[in-house]
Amino acid sequence: MAEINAAMVKELREKSGAPMGDCKKALVEANGDQEQAMIVLRKRGMATAAKKATRTTSEGVVTSYIHAGGKIGVLLEVNCESDFVARTTEFQGLVHDIAMHIAAVDPRYVRKEDVTAADMEREKDIYRAQAAATGKPAPVIEKIVEGKMSKFYEEVCLLEQPFIKEQSVTITQLIATVIGKLGENISVRRFARFKVGDPTETVAVAKPLAVAEEKAAE
Repeated sequence: MAEINAAMVKELREKSGAPMGDCKKALVEANGDQEQAMIVLRKRGMATAAKKATRTTSEGVVTSYIHAGGKIGVLLEVNCESDFVARTTEFQGLVHDIAMHIAAVDPRYVRKEDVTAADMEREKDIYRAQAAATGKPAPVIEKIVEGKMSKFYEEVCLLEQPFIKEQSVTITQLIATVIGKLGENISVRRFARFKVGDPTETVAVAKPLAVAEEKAAE
């Protein structure tokens, strides 16, 4: 077992923003490995996020982000539970990072439960046709379609996408980490992305949680 000293804990604290006690526990669990300790903290952040996911988020901010010399713009609403948290540096930084990500990556939906039935069926039909052309049996084709749909969600759904500044972390995991730090539920409500010359803008609004859960259970 590696010896965990104050310098190691401080380093992890600076990287993660997590409390010192949590950093020390994560380092002990990871046997002193900083990268593994970060993974431990993120997993705990996800657990914290899951516990708080049903709590109402009626506060928050609307922010704007302009990129590429005024060629791309984003309006984004992110919600939390209290005005106090909405004004914290950590929350404001998260919102800025998400807006920047949207400008760079151009997601079409907030989360995969928001994808319309028409879009899902269109994609599935395309993937089935591609797989069928290879002569594979039906059960194999469906597994191929399932795998390709996972990739599709990653490409078009904000919360499924790897964060533009740290590809090993999804936007969901990024948010979960901040939830773990601030102790409040945080949710992306909606965004709009504009690009000079595009005939239409991207507008995405998250479905109410109850609706999303009902659809996911279908």
